[in-house]
Amino acid sequence: MRLYLIGMPGAGKTTLGRALAVAYQLPFLDLDEEIVRREQRSVSEIFAQEGEEYFRQREADVLRTLLTEQPQLVLATGGGTPCFHHNLELLLETGLTLYLAVPVEELVRRLLAVAATRPLLASLPDASSLETRLRETLEARQRFYERAPLRCTAPTCSVETVQHLLARYRTTA
Repeated sequence: MRLYLIGMPGAGKTTLGRALAVAYQLPFLDLDEEIVRREQRSVSEIFAQEGEEYFRQREADVLRTLLTEQPQLVLATGGGTPCFHHNLELLLETGLTLYLAVPVEELVRRLLAVAATRPLLASLPDASSLETRLRETLEARQRFYERAPLRCTAPTCSVETVQHLLARYRTTA
């Protein structure tokens, strides 16, 4: 089984992904962490030195490499991963994709203290600016996220909720 988690920054993809990997006894990978490991520099450094276009291409390349290396895994993608280089189509074709649909107000609460460490949020001076940027970003990405066959709409999605979603999906698919 391959399970991919998509959604906005701060949605909880990595936290939930780690727990799901334990529950299903599968390897867990975070795509951003994998890019950092392979590039030997932080996402912020990649953005600053090479720009977003380079990062998005590298993200697509690493994703494709991981899928040839990992026949089974739980993968937390970056927030923008499904929106570039036909990555969403690849995810949909090679595993089950789960969209963590967290309300913007909750994302703001989670990200406010760490926004400075995120390249696309670092320049925002306050909560209001962060909320505006997140709403704009979600609006641009929503059409990609909504194509996922599984969706968790709880502010915090649990392993048990995902297990229920997967069981229901398997009986109807």
